[in-house]
Amino acid sequence: MSYSAERKPHAVFIPYPLQGHINPLFKLAELLHLRGFHVTFVHTDYNHKRYLKSRGPNGLEGLPDFRFETIPDGLPPLDDDADGDVSQHIPSLCDSIRKNFLQPFRELLARLNHSATTGLNPPVTCLVSDCFVTFPIQAAEELGVPVLLLSPLSAGALWSFMHYRTLVERGIVPLKDESYLTNGYLDTKADCIPGLPNFRLKDLPDFMRTTDPNDLMLNFFIGETDKIPSASAVVFNTFDELERDAINAISSSFKLPSVYTIGPFPLLLNQSPHNHLASLGSNLWKENTECLDWLESRESGSVVYVNFGSITVMSADQLLEFAWGLANSKKPFLWIIRPDLVIGGSVILSSEFVNETRDRSLIASWCPQEKVLNHPSVGGFLTHCGWNSTTESICAEVPMLCWPFFADQPTNCRYMCNEWEIGIEVDNNAKREEVEKLVNELMVGEKGKKMRERTMELKKKAEEVTRPGGRSYINLDKVIKEVLLKQTS
Repeated sequence: MSYSAERKPHAVFIPYPLQGHINPLFKLAELLHLRGFHVTFVHTDYNHKRYLKSRGPNGLEGLPDFRFETIPDGLPPLDDDADGDVSQHIPSLCDSIRKNFLQPFRELLARLNHSATTGLNPPVTCLVSDCFVTFPIQAAEELGVPVLLLSPLSAGALWSFMHYRTLVERGIVPLKDESYLTNGYLDTKADCIPGLPNFRLKDLPDFMRTTDPNDLMLNFFIGETDKIPSASAVVFNTFDELERDAINAISSSFKLPSVYTIGPFPLLLNQSPHNHLASLGSNLWKENTECLDWLESRESGSVVYVNFGSITVMSADQLLEFAWGLANSKKPFLWIIRPDLVIGGSVILSSEFVNETRDRSLIASWCPQEKVLNHPSVGGFLTHCGWNSTTESICAEVPMLCWPFFADQPTNCRYMCNEWEIGIEVDNNAKREEVEKLVNELMVGEKGKKMRERTMELKKKAEEVTRPGGRSYINLDKVIKEVLLKQTS
């Protein structure tokens, strides 16, 4: 689509300000930009500084019609001894989003529309935000423009969050006491959620595992998901063949407005080879690209890629169990270890481990994950089961070992290991012997072979829906015509 400069639709994007939420919204911004939209992408001041640190002083220059803006997050600065390269405290962030984000966002929209009067940019014509950042719904109503929400999660996970209120009303949540975490109660079927027939309470996003009716996170998600029906539409970075039961349940529910599946994003973006934004990226950590050179020296399908995402933390003891499990497997591995991965301290790996694995390992603090997963040398992925990692792994045909940490990750793990059969779950308190055994099963075992074949099947289906004429490709055009270009005032 092409528009004259003064008639360009102008979409303002605002993500939940954490890495795993920024990534998919940024990809959606790329997709709309490629279809002729002027884009303003809004970071918090804190993430703006991190982005400049990771990308360099020119990292946010963008293009004339893809610009970056910032708003304050309302949180106090980090301690002086913090390096400013860590994810912020999530409960504090959620509380601040509810209390502090709307007014500076309103002021930003007013500035953008004032700039439009002098021809610096087109007037704002639509807003796009995260399903857990719903204050733009009110801002859109005030401006008289449509607002689109993107689920950064699987359809099943968002649907689970939307049933938190039902779980409370039925007395299932909050838990009666701490013993309910370990006495088998969480094995109860979650039969009050249509579209997830085989799911147990332990497979739902884990913020419901609380004994406190006033729990900040439980009530944040109830409050935010209650507002979702007021949006113009909701889009999912998934495809119908992957989550058919959940999508059918969502589509037939009165709880949501119009619903569109437009994923997986990596393959949809591949349909536009001339993406001038590809060099911008959305990572808040500096990427180590040397790992791609290291992968070049490895045999096809031989490397285990290990990355627990941007939020997961673990004890020093658990880190050692993973380390020695990987070492004892004798398989080459690329391990992404953030500086803040270990709870309450720095990452320390013994000289014995380093010497043992020197010739077959590389450790980095961050990497361009999609490029790594798509490298021919990578044959398996030890993951925290974040939704971005899940979809990227399917697109790269890489089977997984699943170690879910929190939030929607147990839901994704259930999908991968039980519904789609492309993953093997790793015990929460995994010992080195289990890690070694599962790594070998993943890389050279019969189950690993079957999972690899299954990922290839899913990749093929994903390619079909993202090609011109495919369901996700068509749905993206529908979202543009039926939602984003629709006048509400």
